Amino acid sequence: MQNTAETGPDAPLDVTPLLDDPHAAYAALREAGPVHRITGTDGGPAWLVTRYDEVRAGLADPRLSLDKRHAAPGGYRGFALPPALDANLLNMDPPDHTRVRRLVAKAFSPGRVAALRGPVRQVADELLDAMATGTRADLIADYAGPLPIITICALLGVPPRDRRDFRAWSDALITPDLTRPHLMKEAIGAMLEFFTGLIAAKRAEPGDDLLSDLIAVRDDTGPDAATEPDGATTCGGGGATRRDGDRLTEDELTSLAFLILFAGYENTVHLIGNSVLSLLDRPELLGQLRSNPAELPAAVEEFLRHDGPAPLAIRRFPTEDLEIGGVRIPAGESVLLSIAAANRDPGRFPDPDALDPDRDRTGHLALGHGIHHCLGASLARMETVTALDALIGRFPGLRLDVPRDAVRRRRSLRTSGLISLPVTW
Repeated sequence: MQNTAETGPDAPLDVTPLLDDPHAAYAALREAGPVHRITGTDGGPAWLVTRYDEVRAGLADPRLSLDKRHAAPGGYRGFALPPALDANLLNMDPPDHTRVRRLVAKAFSPGRVAALRGPVRQVADELLDAMATGTRADLIADYAGPLPIITICALLGVPPRDRRDFRAWSDALITPDLTRPHLMKEAIGAMLEFFTGLIAAKRAEPGDDLLSDLIAVRDDTGPDAATEPDGATTCGGGGATRRDGDRLTEDELTSLAFLILFAGYENTVHLIGNSVLSLLDRPELLGQLRSNPAELPAAVEEFLRHDGPAPLAIRRFPTEDLEIGGVRIPAGESVLLSIAAANRDPGRFPDPDALDPDRDRTGHLALGHGIHHCLGASLARMETVTALDALIGRFPGLRLDVPRDAVRRRRSLRTSGLISLPVTW
């Protein structure tokens, strides 16, 4: 990677190699040092952290704030959202983060996720039935994309007629067209209007879903509310839990619904797509997992480490001057913790570029670490295992329908995923 200007070794680095060949670029940076000054895609400067020990420590460091109020002017901030979508867990520190996460965490408990396995498998089988009427498909458009959308929409109570629009809006945010910035603005406006309308509809006619549950917490209503032994209150059937004094603001309610739907789609579609491509690249492993589906959970953990859906953690802002990897970072400047670089750090994972489901992959950071660990991690894991089990069992002759170098990836700093995955069988 080259400096963007000939102003000395401290000039910000161009991120183009991270977009073109991310793992090679991260490896070069990791070898050169643990921390680097870069220019983000929005033009703002940031500090990129690339080695495992520093990334893991940074993910749990309370001095690295997610709250934009700690950001210095002119730094990398990612894409901007209106307040009604921005008041979410990715922009919060304790105590607000603790309060809001507690209200929704029960919806993603191991027991509740296990109860969803049957419905998810049913959706997977129905999608595969539709694919089986032909001999080829785009696995992203026809399977990996619809499965998490249907699942998370059912969890929140989003009507089926609205699911296609949401996927188009999400794609506009995941990989914005920088030559047509109005498209992202239009998608954000449409999503805000959608969630505002959906919340109003759920207030008028609550259902047995997570969004109705969260609205009851926000409005402090719910005739079926029951007090748990620790003083918590569970409202409705969706799984949000309220303790005395816990409430959501209206912006927090809207933002939480947006985050659950957006993150629940984005992470899972990319994890499923990346995992399938890894298996198509390795026929021996594909055959092994087809014969021994009980090994799929371990394989998914290695897929997460090897090519997880989120190359970077959400940007952070030091609340005070601090040192990371021997580099002093002033308060308020943007810090990007590279999960992709950390998960292929040879100091933590020997032969890191090899995909080996039998390796010791404990401690990988694909779904975060510390209090900001991915809220829906157990759901993403379950959906991916279920999706792979159904797919490879149904189509024993599954293979790419294009040359390997024709498979197109999204060109993005913030996500690692496929645009399409043409397959045949």
